[in-house]
Amino acid sequence: MKYDKRGVSADKTDVHQAIKKLDKGIFPNTFCKIIPDCITDSNEHGIVMHADTAGTKTSLAYLYWKETADLRVWEGIVQDALIMNIDDLACIGITDNIIISSTIGRNKNLISGDVIKTIIERTQKYLDELKDLGINIFLSGGETADVGDIVRTLDVGFTAFARIKRSDVIEVNIQPGDIIIGLESYGQSTYENVYNSGIGSNGLTFARHELLSSEYADKYPESFDPAIPPEYVYTGKMKLTDQSDIEGWSIGKLLLSPTRTYLPVLRELIAKLRPQIHGIIHCTGGGQTKVMHFINNIKVTKDNLFEIPPIFKHIKEQSDAEWQEMYKVFNMGHRMEVYIKPEYERQIIEIATKYNIRAKKVGFCERSEKSSLVIQTESGVFEY
Repeated sequence: MKYDKRGVSADKTDVHQAIKKLDKGIFPNTFCKIIPDCITDSNEHGIVMHADTAGTKTSLAYLYWKETADLRVWEGIVQDALIMNIDDLACIGITDNIIISSTIGRNKNLISGDVIKTIIERTQKYLDELKDLGINIFLSGGETADVGDIVRTLDVGFTAFARIKRSDVIEVNIQPGDIIIGLESYGQSTYENVYNSGIGSNGLTFARHELLSSEYADKYPESFDPAIPPEYVYTGKMKLTDQSDIEGWSIGKLLLSPTRTYLPVLRELIAKLRPQIHGIIHCTGGGQTKVMHFINNIKVTKDNLFEIPPIFKHIKEQSDAEWQEMYKVFNMGHRMEVYIKPEYERQIIEIATKYNIRAKKVGFCERSEKSSLVIQTESGVFEY
């Protein structure tokens, strides 16, 4: 895969090998690890601590900032890093009362104090916006370090902490006969101010190198790993300011579209259907293949996906990557999916529609002698 050639991994094989012998917590098949409540010694509760970053999207933001001097690009990076944490927590049933801490590592010679100020101030402002939606997340502080010897430009991450009743935990227990309801990743929800391209925070190393011109390699060698073979560095033909298929939107703005949170939708969905949910999967690392980490003797078939958003069409047009790789790297149109019995399909769709987020049945599950995933599209049938 071209993704691997650029020093990144869609399925994190090495990581999964490294952790496979570790204790899986008190619920072995949940989207996030849950440990006993060692703070209050309550046998009725569990504790979750989860960490994630905006990934290499910060390198793309760096390019855009250097080209345009627009500090606002860093505000989206805050949202990217935070949502990679809190939407993961929502997959196990936590949608409120979350404590977060930030970790920012920068190369001080390249990243100014104004950038750090923008990131820190935007963090609290975004938490205030979530509070207006009834979602309480509390900033406990964080660490900002000047580590230019190990960070080429900037790394932005968060750690999230929460407590949950064990009886409220949503485990992944996908069953034969379940359907898959996908929640679209693009468009404009009721709680978003502008159009969202749907790209999220995964696959940005692939996306920027496939789309963007080699001129960025010459101008900003600090924006990529020098160990990447030259034939995989900025191999596209586009500039950040080139217009996309969306009127008024440049390629740079589509790539940097902040990751959508599904918390408002999932909070309501979980409140009404928690006992009926057999799994919520956040299609992040691994894209549409993410569910493969959570199934046992189940064949998952996705045969009714959303139409491919413009940003992924641009990437495919500029790239010679196979469709099979595209579906493994990107969400390709929906970033959250719910596994549940067919009789609850209409209820989930109605909840999502209230927030102007399309939802639909994208697939189904069958018993199988081995775990597998089949994605059926107009461009072919892909098996994983």
